[in-house]
Amino acid sequence: MSETRPEIHRSDDTAALARAAAERFVSVVVAAQRARGTASVVLTGGGTGVATLAAVRDLGSDIDWSAVDVFFGDERFLPEGDPERNYVQARDALLDHVGVDPDRVHVMAPSDSPLGDDVEAAAVTYLQSVAAFAPEDGPAFDIHLLGMGPDSHVNSLFAHGDAVQEASRWVVAVTDSPKPPPVRITLTLPAVNRSRHVWFLVSGEGKADAVAACVGGADPVEHPAAGAHGLESTVWFLDAGSASRL
Repeated sequence: MSETRPEIHRSDDTAALARAAAERFVSVVVAAQRARGTASVVLTGGGTGVATLAAVRDLGSDIDWSAVDVFFGDERFLPEGDPERNYVQARDALLDHVGVDPDRVHVMAPSDSPLGDDVEAAAVTYLQSVAAFAPEDGPAFDIHLLGMGPDSHVNSLFAHGDAVQEASRWVVAVTDSPKPPPVRITLTLPAVNRSRHVWFLVSGEGKADAVAACVGGADPVEHPAAGAHGLESTVWFLDAGSASRL
């Protein structure tokens, strides 16, 4: 599977960025459902990611939400209902407002699930969920949304960590995240790169240097976002600040 060259989409501010990404999100999901009857998306958290999900809620009336499989790129291993969990943020911004099928929303286990505080078991359980859904060959997801930190991390893949260097497993546990909380579950680059469309949602001048490095083809071990590519599109949705070093 070959990777795509990055496409840059500049917006004036975060609100315009979120709307542009949401419009394209809706277009891709509707097209996928027309072609195959179903679509699959991987959601992200963070301020810009949540703003994008809220825009999808407002613009997504043409989506058959009952025929969408929803996954998450990573999750903080915290108790169910903790407001820092990406699932909770996604519910507030989008999922509680549209007609998703609860059985098709694939949630990473919280720290107070029946698995207890065994994050490795939780990661294996999510890996099994993804593996049961994804084909052996070909794209696994239609869209994978990614936020990015000023350190170039995406999902819970941090520079020089074991997770960003994982070459085969699609889901791993992280126990030493440099950004609190330290314990997380994350999809890896092999999983991200099985997506038709990989879209970065990045705002703020504080991330401009990281954007420039990643778009310029930096080493993914040092700049994890540089290793994420879609099979059909790789798009950087940027505001004026985050695009200012390009």
